[in-house]
Amino acid sequence: MTDQPTADATRMITALVRLRQSLQDAELPLEVPGVDAQRTARQEMVDQLEDYVIPRLMTIDAPLLTVVGGSTGAGKSTLVNSLVGHRVTEPGVLRPTTRSPVLVHHPDDAEWFGQDRLLPDLERVTHATTDPAALQLVPSLSMPAGLAILDAPDIDSVEERNRTLAAQLLAAADLWLFVTSAARYADQVPWDFLRQAAERSAAVAIVLDRTPAEAVQTVATHLARMLASRGLKDSPLFTVHEGPVSDDGLLPAESVSDIRGWLESLADDSEARTAVVKQTLDGAIRTLARRTHGVADAAAEQASAVRRLREDSDKAYDAAIIAITTASADGTLLRGEVLARWQEFVGTGELLKSLENRVGWLRDRVVNAVKGKPQQAERVTVAVESGLETLIMEHAEAAAERAEASWQSLASGQALLATAGQDLGRASRGLRRQAERAVRDWQNDVLEMVRSEGADKRTTARFLAYGVNGLSVALMVVVFSATAGITGAEVGIAGGSAVLGQKLLEAVFGDQAVRSLAERSRRALEVRVTALLEAERRRYTDLLDGLGITADTPEQLRAASRRVDDLRFAAVQPRAEGHS
Repeated sequence: MTDQPTADATRMITALVRLRQSLQDAELPLEVPGVDAQRTARQEMVDQLEDYVIPRLMTIDAPLLTVVGGSTGAGKSTLVNSLVGHRVTEPGVLRPTTRSPVLVHHPDDAEWFGQDRLLPDLERVTHATTDPAALQLVPSLSMPAGLAILDAPDIDSVEERNRTLAAQLLAAADLWLFVTSAARYADQVPWDFLRQAAERSAAVAIVLDRTPAEAVQTVATHLARMLASRGLKDSPLFTVHEGPVSDDGLLPAESVSDIRGWLESLADDSEARTAVVKQTLDGAIRTLARRTHGVADAAAEQASAVRRLREDSDKAYDAAIIAITTASADGTLLRGEVLARWQEFVGTGELLKSLENRVGWLRDRVVNAVKGKPQQAERVTVAVESGLETLIMEHAEAAAERAEASWQSLASGQALLATAGQDLGRASRGLRRQAERAVRDWQNDVLEMVRSEGADKRTTARFLAYGVNGLSVALMVVVFSATAGITGAEVGIAGGSAVLGQKLLEAVFGDQAVRSLAERSRRALEVRVTALLEAERRRYTDLLDGLGITADTPEQLRAASRRVDDLRFAAVQPRAEGHS
């Protein structure tokens, strides 16, 4: 057998393989309006590429595959048996009939229907089975070489798996032999399939089965008009009169002689057979390229939805980071417990009265005030830890609430939140413990900065008087008032407290060193707070990252589609020039 694609076919196969990969990569996991239809379309396209288009291009000389499809009770199986001349498929007595599709072929054509060819996902078997995942192969000498007939499940079966399989098999057909009856020919479901066939230029023949002789003329005329109005006027229309069925389940040979003769003529005429194959194959490729743009639009919408969800969560957590950073530098923390403990430590009550006195005397009073007060320094440290922890938790909870609320306002966000496995509207359970550790780590950072800065001052009276802990506490107080615009002339309690801390540090390190220490401490706190909130944010962004949606997917799909179209047009051009 000839089984080597031409150079043009090889280029097209390569383009279609890339198109299939692009479609497979274009997952549409987010729930956005209209996504179900595009998910279905995408899967149908991948299936058709794998089941039919790519294998068919690789084996263009394979027998003509005629799929017999139609509605429940139309008589498909009886027709197939009658066309073959003996029973090869069991008509369904009970509905729905659950069995595997049956493919009848000439024994010499068996090699064309191996597992690596058409419909590769269906397991090949040679015995009757009720497994819809199997394809029953039936060799028969009564079948002409070059032709194969496949009996498909009902397209309107109450069993969804049967309907899905029927659609999959019809999408893999070179030729549709569509069977209907006088009672069912106007039903909606068959016409939905026939419309799809017309849209992709599939080769279709219609069999009006089980029709009483007196109704043949009327029904056939009406059916022909319906076909013409739906773009199928060139489709052959055969009628099979209602009549007796033999004990073997066969119609009289003369009842199906026209259909059999037409199929045999296609089998015998390689040019006619090739023309049917190419008509259906070209139509399938053209339609796949066109439908890809719909999936690309859906992928773009997914990327847009991810962008919106990410912006919403970023907005909530960026605001929380800014709020915590601002509140930890504008004097907000120099209230309540922190202020009370600091005042205990430096004796602020007396010192405030002396703010207008000379700095040197103030420094001396500060030295005297903090001598021998390590316990008070520790109490300030504990109060700072508690205050910062509360501040972080408060804004982390607010950010979680805002992010969740914004996601809940979108169907895509609602679905993601439902699969999160945790309540994202609250701060994570371990955050309080992590915040405690982060604040303590920051306090250790400050302690180490003071220790390092005072390395050459450890023997001075002032350094000894304040101690590392005392100086560290003072530095934290200065950090907490970094943006408050506090000056020595202010009389506010928090402002005055911050000034005392600054003067105390300046007494040991000098103005420039204090500014540097305060800035480094502030940045260190910001880094730790940001890391905490980033971890909280990731609960949202990890959900988005796990979707695998990328911004370049739509263009990859469109590029793959354009490549297929370019090759189609290039193949048509020489033929057009040859006719001119």
